[in-house]
Amino acid sequence: MLELLRYDHGIYAFDSGYIRPQLAAIHLIVEHGRVAVVDTASNACLPRALEALQILGLSPASVDYVFLTHVHLDHAGGAGAMMQAFPEARLVVHPRGAPHMADPTKLFAAVQAVYGADEAHRLYGELLPVPADRILAAGDGFSFELAGRTLTCLETPGHARHHLCLLDARSGCLFTGDIFGLSFRELDVAGRPSVIPTTSPTQFDPAVMHASVDRILACQPAALYLTHFSRVTDIPRLGDDLHRLIDAHLAVAERERAAGPERGARILAGLWALMDAEAQRQGWPLNAEQRREVLGMDIELNAQGLDYWLDQQPPA
Repeated sequence: MLELLRYDHGIYAFDSGYIRPQLAAIHLIVEHGRVAVVDTASNACLPRALEALQILGLSPASVDYVFLTHVHLDHAGGAGAMMQAFPEARLVVHPRGAPHMADPTKLFAAVQAVYGADEAHRLYGELLPVPADRILAAGDGFSFELAGRTLTCLETPGHARHHLCLLDARSGCLFTGDIFGLSFRELDVAGRPSVIPTTSPTQFDPAVMHASVDRILACQPAALYLTHFSRVTDIPRLGDDLHRLIDAHLAVAERERAAGPERGARILAGLWALMDAEAQRQGWPLNAEQRREVLGMDIELNAQGLDYWLDQQPPA
């Protein structure tokens, strides 16, 4: 049976099953039997969402909203399938992302260019379009009501220009997608979480990311709900760590700016050295091999993003 994580204020989460355990969470906000789904992972994750609703005694028709923090496919790949399964739902997404949900052709072509056609289909299946009349293009400050519970969109770019956080008025907490980084439960030390920024290509903007992190901190939330992976507290400490590690990632990249054809590999090696230092600093319980298993995909994407970012920037 699906393990449903139960939090305060009618907030729930479950492991989407995307790629590996505890990589991508899907969150549910439940108010008086009505539901908002936050992020969707991939098409293959839909059965878990249906099971979560069943555990809560709710039907697919109880879903009023599917909210996307951004349209990277580990967050939005299953949106079309969910919208077909949830007949009363409307999709809430940034205006920059809305056209890609109505017609995902270009979005999927970009993924195929990175992964190859076979791997893209294995990861995501067929991306299903969402009818335009079911999409709510939500900019900064856009609010919607879930059975009287106010949910407000906050523009938080830096990871992607179309990134939104969702502020829940009832709990005072935010659902942060990728902008507040990655916090994997395997790295927790006696329940104490760590956080790692995501600098993946192609829209990483460090100055804007710092500003978005500060915007989240200014809300003074008691908890944040990250897609990777779910609830964290001790937010001021994590915010300080995130600011420090964004700058540390930039330092790794700048050090290798003139490294020529080896630059990407050298940035990757530098990031692993940074993670080894962070493991010692935080007391992570995993050895080096285990850390590479948990963090490998994301550190490689971070290295690619920094390499791309260097090409867009003049020397510091």
